[in-house]
Amino acid sequence: MNRTLRLILFLVLVVGGGLVIGFLTMPGAWYAGLAKPSFNPPNWLFAPVWTVLYILIAITGWRVWHADACGWPMRLWWGQLALNFIWSPVFFAAHQIGIALVIILLLLAAIFAFIATAWRLDRVAAWLFVPYAAWVAFASLLNASLFALN
Repeated sequence: MNRTLRLILFLVLVVGGGLVIGFLTMPGAWYAGLAKPSFNPPNWLFAPVWTVLYILIAITGWRVWHADACGWPMRLWWGQLALNFIWSPVFFAAHQIGIALVIILLLLAAIFAFIATAWRLDRVAAWLFVPYAAWVAFASLLNASLFALN
């Protein structure tokens, strides 16, 4: 399979998966009714931010796949993707803010572990995860604040 086709498959998996999960677990009345911290961003901001991040996540996975498909960076990449994809259903569909907090903290740890292990393999891939780490760190603070307030 050529590199371009693999990139397309990574994009479909990550961006497509993220969009489907986002559509199926859109914030509704329950989320609107939660007490929110003063730094809570407007709802319209989440979709464009996550779309860009999902594109970066896909490109990163594609790059690491080509460098070492079975190594620790790729394993961590799959792990963070699984954690990423389960957070929304736990938070928005199951309304489990505390469990979602645990998941997002594990996600943040997996992202940092990925960056550390990918650094030796592909520094571009490691750098592509930095905005993701920053956003998930912010989202972790937001999740923790929502847990504390509700």
